[in-house]
Amino acid sequence: MSRDFLLEIGLEEMPAKFAPGAIAQLEANSRKMLEEQRLEYKNIKAYVTPRRIALYVERLAEKQQDITEEVKGPAQKAAYDAEGKPTKAALGFARGQGVAVEDLFVKELNGVPYVYALKSLKGKETVELLPQLCLDLIAGLNFPKPMRWGDYEVRFARPIRWLVALFGEEVIPFSYVGLQSGRTSRGHRTLGGYIRLVKPEEYFEALETAYVLVDQDKRKALIWEQVQCLAAGVGGRVEQDEELLTEICHLVEYPTALLGEVDIKYMLLPEEVITTPMKEHQRYFPVRGEDGRLLPYFITVRNGDSTSLNIVKEGNKKVLKARLEDAAFYYREDIKQPLETYVPQLDRVMYHEKLGTIGQRVTRLRQLSVVVAQAMGLSAREIDLTDRTAYLCKADLVTRMVYDFPELQGTMGGYYAESSGEVPEVCQGIREHYKPTHTGDDFPSSRIGIAVSIADKLDAIVGAFGIGIQPTGSQDPYALRRQALGVVGMLMQEEKNLSLSFLLQAAYQNFVDQGVKLAGYSEIKPLLEEFFQQRIRFLLQEKGFRYDIVDAVLAQGGEKPYSTLQQARVLAQSREEEQFTAYTNAYVRCVNLSKKADGADWQPADLQDSTEKELAEMLEAKTPLIRAAVDATDYSRAYALAGELVPLIEKLFDSVMIMVEDKKLRQARLGLLQKCVQALGCLGDLTLLA
Repeated sequence: MSRDFLLEIGLEEMPAKFAPGAIAQLEANSRKMLEEQRLEYKNIKAYVTPRRIALYVERLAEKQQDITEEVKGPAQKAAYDAEGKPTKAALGFARGQGVAVEDLFVKELNGVPYVYALKSLKGKETVELLPQLCLDLIAGLNFPKPMRWGDYEVRFARPIRWLVALFGEEVIPFSYVGLQSGRTSRGHRTLGGYIRLVKPEEYFEALETAYVLVDQDKRKALIWEQVQCLAAGVGGRVEQDEELLTEICHLVEYPTALLGEVDIKYMLLPEEVITTPMKEHQRYFPVRGEDGRLLPYFITVRNGDSTSLNIVKEGNKKVLKARLEDAAFYYREDIKQPLETYVPQLDRVMYHEKLGTIGQRVTRLRQLSVVVAQAMGLSAREIDLTDRTAYLCKADLVTRMVYDFPELQGTMGGYYAESSGEVPEVCQGIREHYKPTHTGDDFPSSRIGIAVSIADKLDAIVGAFGIGIQPTGSQDPYALRRQALGVVGMLMQEEKNLSLSFLLQAAYQNFVDQGVKLAGYSEIKPLLEEFFQQRIRFLLQEKGFRYDIVDAVLAQGGEKPYSTLQQARVLAQSREEEQFTAYTNAYVRCVNLSKKADGADWQPADLQDSTEKELAEMLEAKTPLIRAAVDATDYSRAYALAGELVPLIEKLFDSVMIMVEDKKLRQARLGLLQKCVQALGCLGDLTLLA
């Protein structure tokens, strides 16, 4: 027999960002607890609105499963005397397990015989277990910034105001923070009222009559449907913005979308100046025409029905107008002077107390950006433009617009540079140098933007590591992981095959030249290398490479991300070829035997057999070619050249014994195998392949 189970935690309005975590935790914790309690069920799903967190379990068993388990007791020699009669130890064990001593049996564990009891545990009624399970589920929820209220020591997302716990038509009684569980829920704060539930199956329909759509998936789908319909009504469309849509979904319980108008005079402002207040501050959807251009409309979502919708629309329009009026004023004031006139003000803005001002940082960025641009092979003109971009890229931080709308840093710098008469390449580089700003964001599309972006991120990472700031666990307040992923991603695209260690040292040297006190480079270098290698590993796995291929190529350092990516691609392709098995076997045998070399010098003249002499000659001819192919990141050619050695290596193992008694000959043969390892290892450490 089974019944549906409902647990609802009613609370004050909860921040939207708490909702996804609450859903994931409640579902995972409930599954784990029900499994531990041996309670069967059909399905589990968690639901969240701003004022409630609910768990719904379909067809939860009315009783625990009965189980039979073996319980280990004392050793046989302690349980029975010399005559085979049970001792006090056996009698006490049997009594403690509730079985007759005659029912004990002997079983060996690690070669030692022990007595065991076969104990049957009868399942408890589910109603007996649910009160504690409800308490554990509530207490097990964690939130980024929980609150305390009243005199309670409990912390929760927001103060809890009611509790519902129903197992079929039966209330599961428990108390929490002064509240007693019951069968009464609450609807929408202003449109709904108190709802008395007879059984869980009524929950969703009853709440909907009280203007609450409990199911977040249905709420989200309804919002998107309404938004699209309103946009189409004015000949426009709304671009998919999953983050904004999800946030709005968790801000409302009964969504009603409405279309508002933007005063046409504000449409002359840069597009981002209009859309940023809409999306980031007011949670509005901008409306675009079929050509992608911004239309003078916005769509917002009300938490309620369509009553007095015109009043709500006018209120939202006034709020947006105030925001846009501020933005228009800031924009007019900011462009009254050229962008470069803001740069000296950066000397008065602290970047970090241990790393100096933003003005000092700009000096470092100029130096490092030029180093990166030169390594990328940019022309003399492009290098000059890179320097100019780095000089201006932080200037908008002291403008009125960015002070009020920090999300627009970089973007406004590009517009202000354009109005100041800067060349298009510089304007684009300023706009792009923060990219990528989040997971899935595009890389800079211009070479100048890439150079300044790499320099910007490396300066931040090296500076942070130099003063002891490193990401720990889930904590990464300076977004160093994201910035490192951006650097690695851009370097993986650079065919000039830039050296990460070279750039890191150049970034560090800039701090030294400024007299900024950092930890010694020898101290932070291994930390930086490990930090970046983890990011390279992550990106390679994101690109679909198997873990063992990633292990194989990173065993050689991964110091040049572009080269490492090409190496992984060729290795992944090569391992599917028939001849790769022989190649790998030859490599592994050479590795295993060459470990026995003592490091003593040897000469090709020390070799005796014609087979080994022939292999030595081929190695002499092929090794420079393989090295040149690797340097040119042509791993396909390197693999093909190294593959020509495999038949001779196999012939060598068939013809001679490596570990001969003659020390000089043995060392020469082991040295020859070491050279084979170096040649065949052009694709990575193949011993790590599964």
